[in-house]
Amino acid sequence: MSTVRLLLVDDQELIRESLHIVLDLDPALEVAGMASNGEEALQLCEQLQPDLILMDIHMPIMNGVEATQVIKQRWPDIKIIILTTFQEVQYVIDALSAGAEGYLLKAIHPKDLASGVKWVAEGNSLIPQDIAQLLITQLKSDSAADPILADTSDGQDATERSKSYGLSDREMQVLQCISEGLNNREIAERLFLSEGTVKNYISNIYSKLDVRDRIQASRKAHDEGLV
Repeated sequence: MSTVRLLLVDDQELIRESLHIVLDLDPALEVAGMASNGEEALQLCEQLQPDLILMDIHMPIMNGVEATQVIKQRWPDIKIIILTTFQEVQYVIDALSAGAEGYLLKAIHPKDLASGVKWVAEGNSLIPQDIAQLLITQLKSDSAADPILADTSDGQDATERSKSYGLSDREMQVLQCISEGLNNREIAERLFLSEGTVKNYISNIYSKLDVRDRIQASRKAHDEGLV
């Protein structure tokens, strides 16, 4: 197998440099360039024509999913692995739908990362078993018509009201869970999120509803007809 030329795309310089050091230790891999956002990645794809890209999701200017869509349209032969800290099913779906060949968490062991890069470079796809299980569970849940996602007239009214507060669909789901008295761990399990992601959503909800705690959030959600 010839040397795999890589492009590293992450908005955190420490992450980029750490990946550079780790991957350069493998003689079969060569870091050809680094970018801090999706827009820079497009420019470097034009210049460098890498074999494979390790792509973060959350970045300024252009995120990883958007960049993946454009890159796959312009250079379909470039392989892309989404590398992120977010173990959320929707990101997996978005990334794979955009054309990514693989999806890995940044907590992966360096040796496993190098092996995964070479595996995808050879034309294979790569999704860790735990993420694949989450994806399967999510699909089963959707097909069973989870009441929290049910499409009813009351739900449509609540959705319209949620827009006045700027609440996203996912924040509405978390708010529904809060109103049912679920704690962060239980919300994470129901919605297939990490507890850290749940905390972020709850902080956003507090800010948008102008409340200080779960009790106020639940009361306001009921009073305003959001749940």
